[in-house]
Amino acid sequence: MKKKKKILLVEDNPDDAELVLLSMESKKIESDINIINNGEQALDFLMCKGQYINRDINDLPDLVLLDLKLPKKSGVEVLKEIRKNETTKYLPVVIFTSSNMEQDIKQCYINGANSFVRKPVDFNYFQTAIEKLSNYWLVLNEKYNLE
Repeated sequence: MKKKKKILLVEDNPDDAELVLLSMESKKIESDINIINNGEQALDFLMCKGQYINRDINDLPDLVLLDLKLPKKSGVEVLKEIRKNETTKYLPVVIFTSSNMEQDIKQCYINGANSFVRKPVDFNYFQTAIEKLSNYWLVLNEKYNLE
């Protein structure tokens, strides 16, 4: 049986998180999705610290969808930590944000983002964006594993 792909969605806006879930459901994208609403907790999840200390460090998501404007640690700070860590440095990270600031785009790519996608405002475009992101990163993309 084919293993479900795993997504870590780091999103502090519950409405946007719900839109991602609805989009995946409507487009019949099957995956296990963990939703975390702040940058500090996202790093705890990935590095198996705090409340996630018993999580298997080798059970990494296949994709991280990372918002930029997060409480406790920003998306850029989370991205920097992901790239510094030996276990997570090759993890596919897509910045999925409403920001349209050129400086944000530049900072994300400088710090190792695999992609930068603006969240569409229109629900149909939002669904299409999630579908295309999922198809590329979860189906077409070949992930590098350190193992």
